[in-house]
Amino acid sequence: MPRMDPDSLGRGLRTCYRYLNQTSRSFAAVIQALDGELRHAVCIFYLVLRALDTIEDDMTISLDVKVPMLHEFHSFLYQPEWKYMESKEKDRQVLEDFPTISMEFRNLSKVYQDVISDICHKMGVGMAEFLEKKVDSQHEWDRYCHYVAGLVGIGLSRLFSASDLEDPIVGQDTELANSMGLFLQKTNIIRDYLEDQQEGREFWPREVWSRYAKKLSDLTKPENIDMAVQCLNELVTNALHHVPDVLKYLSRLKNQSVFNFCAIPQVMAIATLAACYNNKQVFRGVVKIRKGQAVTLMMDATNIQAVKSIMYQYVEEIYQKIPSTDPSSNKTQQVIASIRAMSSPGGPMVSRHHYSPIYLSCAMLLAALSWQYLSTISKATEEYVQAGEN
Repeated sequence: MPRMDPDSLGRGLRTCYRYLNQTSRSFAAVIQALDGELRHAVCIFYLVLRALDTIEDDMTISLDVKVPMLHEFHSFLYQPEWKYMESKEKDRQVLEDFPTISMEFRNLSKVYQDVISDICHKMGVGMAEFLEKKVDSQHEWDRYCHYVAGLVGIGLSRLFSASDLEDPIVGQDTELANSMGLFLQKTNIIRDYLEDQQEGREFWPREVWSRYAKKLSDLTKPENIDMAVQCLNELVTNALHHVPDVLKYLSRLKNQSVFNFCAIPQVMAIATLAACYNNKQVFRGVVKIRKGQAVTLMMDATNIQAVKSIMYQYVEEIYQKIPSTDPSSNKTQQVIASIRAMSSPGGPMVSRHHYSPIYLSCAMLLAALSWQYLSTISKATEEYVQAGEN
């Protein structure tokens, strides 16, 4: 994988990459493996959204201040002196030194600026909408996940196409790009039930959990564990409906660095969902995949056939765990059948692009990886499987 030479960067970009490494080891590793100018555009995109997210998460900012800030945040990209010094959040440096980030934003090509500004505007509006609004219906669940993750998928896809590393259709097909984000976000929300409960947050849709409990917090009670697991299984089934879109999206990608960037989080998500499905531990503690398993997934997810095989493996694992008495069992079986049709050997979907043998050779891939990068990937695993990042 390509390595970035920090010495080749100007002071502002070096600072941005330092902030990137400080705020997310996992995304820093995969962003810095992207090719060419796309790497810088995605780095700035991440930091801008991290700054926006820091505003949203900061509970010390009153709503009468926070809501206008979220609505107007995209305009701060064009205000060289704007910064915010009052945040108490751990990532506050991206707000305190926002002038450096916004300067590097303005140094990007206009085509990248337009994408980042547009997504920032839409996300800020969406975040403001859900500040005092709980997720009730499954439609609202999709809408919330669109604002905090689907828009990221759409923005990244538009950046991929703008760089000419990918075809225009990748950026134009917003439905598939949205599904990429929704699959990741729903997986995080499902896995993080207990942590969110402990911190006073609720992201499971009332329309679903109200069929199993009077209050969402009741699912943690030992006497409700059977109903809790049934609720969990229904949400996992909901999330699995995005997998066919994920496979179709990935099948369109041509550039190896973009493919790796997109595929790794998706295979992590399907492995995490398989670990969560029908698992009482979701309501008792942390559910995570083993670090060795995660590193293997990262190393293997380098082409569409490998990703299809991984998806097939984990939906089969879920299929074997479907209880015959589960209320969602028929729907779970149906969505798994649709995924099988796309991911099984000899399935109907064939990638339009065939990578050269150098990329399909495990030995050559390992040779291309530096030990430092491999170490970074290994350390980053915990963030992929434990920390929900938008």
